[in-house]
Order: sequence, then structure tokens, then C-alpha cells
Amino acid sequence: MKILTTKKELLADVSALKALGKTIGFVPTMGALHEGHFSLVRRCANENDVCVVSIFVNPTQFNNPEDLEKYPRDLKRDTEALAEMGCNLVFAPSPEEMYSPEEMSQTFEFDFGGLDHVMEGLHRPGHFNGVVQVVSKLFDLVQPYRAYFGEKDFQQIAVIKRMVKLMNYDVIIVSCPIVRETSGLARSSRNERLSPAERATAANIARILFESRQLTASQSVCQVQSWVIEQINRVDGLRVEYYEIVDCDTLQPATEWKNAIGCVTVYCGDVRLIDNIKYIG
Repeated sequence: MKILTTKKELLADVSALKALGKTIGFVPTMGALHEGHFSLVRRCANENDVCVVSIFVNPTQFNNPEDLEKYPRDLKRDTEALAEMGCNLVFAPSPEEMYSPEEMSQTFEFDFGGLDHVMEGLHRPGHFNGVVQVVSKLFDLVQPYRAYFGEKDFQQIAVIKRMVKLMNYDVIIVSCPIVRETSGLARSSRNERLSPAERATAANIARILFESRQLTASQSVCQVQSWVIEQINRVDGLRVEYYEIVDCDTLQPATEWKNAIGCVTVYCGDVRLIDNIKYIG
């Protein structure tokens, strides 16, 4: 496994692989890797000739500087784990390598078609601008045949799919199921910031989401939405930022259970956690 830190190195390796007719799979990450990431990497390695993983804590998608500063980083541990999973190339650039000073100081403009006005986009202004900015740069460099994303970040996948369509990328976006801890808590790099007690508390998020599925036969979308918010907020140490039940395709508020998904963001202490659950119509 090779670890690359410059765009020049990466482009040279990608060009050589393309010349050999190799298919390239790509897993973009911000590091602090866990089993959720590893499931993407293993699938990528199995389905492509070459597996490329990027590790880059992207500053332009953080609207909270404190959140950026606290984001966990452990490149040595991450690369050691990737070496055992069939990863071929790791791209771990610095912010200065990825962005010019002008790019760092200006908001990347993109037509989100309204996807940035709901849920994460509404509560984290500019977040998805940074996501599209960095993923488009990475796609230009890696030129993948397939790219793998976890469904925990459900809204992000919708944004990436729109980016691929509007920017004419020839890449298949592969959505992969949420990986959960034994307690049900969705695996996240941010879980590392939870104390053992907070981790146990945070497991109530998934428990309540799964319980809410049992209500769909007798209650409306609005009723279940209110129930989930009330139940989570009753747990000492948890605070709901939002819980929206939306259409899986449009991300607009759902009016019926068919094709509905519930997306939640909850603060456990000062750690911001996201999760979602699909409802069967």
C-alpha cells in the first residue's frame, strides 16, 4: 500500500493504472476510521482492481471552527488498518495541498436544487458547499469507476448524486448500509469523543428510531415525528436538533409512509450525532 500526500503523485499513479486498464474504486473519508468505513473499504477492494482511500479533514465543510479543531485524527492508526484491508493507495493531503488561499476564503458555489435548504443544509450553512468542493476535487484526481458512501450521511449521498449529474462525472455512486455498534448506535468518528456513559446514553437514539417503526400502522407521519422528538428529549443527556421524516428521493417532507426516511441529529453532551431509519410504506 502506498501513501501519497500530493496531487502530482496521485495523478501520476492514477494515469499509470488507467493505462493498464484497471478499474479504480474510491472511498473518501476524513479519517478516524471505524468499522463503518472499513465495510466500505472491503467492498471497494472486492469490486474493483484498485482501492483508493482519501484521508482528509476538509476545513471548508465545517461551519463551526471548534468542531473542526476537535475532529479526531490518527493517520498512523488509520493507514495501518487500511493496509490490512486490501487498500492500494491512500491519499492524505494537507489543506494547503488541496486548496489555494482564495479557495479557502471563498464559498464554493453550487446549484443544490433545494437539497441545501433542509435538515443538515438548513442547520449547517455552507456545509454541503464544502462537501461538493472537496469531493469534486477528489473525483478529478482519482477518476474512480465507483465511489462508496455510507448511508448514515443520507442527505450527503443525495447531494453527491446531484453533483455527479450536474458536473457530468462518469462514476457510479455506491450507497452502503449503516454499520451499528452492538448497542445500535450508528458508528461514527465522532463517537470517539463520547465518554462510556455518553456512549450508553447515545444508544437510545437508535432504540427510539427502531421503535418508531411500530407506530406507522396506526399513526401519521406528523404524529410519529413528534413522538420521536419527545422520546429522545426525555433521555437525560440527549437533545434533538431536528428530526425530519422526508421522501427518500426528494428529501422534502413526507406526507405518507411510502418511500419515507426519518433523519435525526441529536446532541449527546456537546457531540453532534446523526442517524436515520427507513420506513416501509
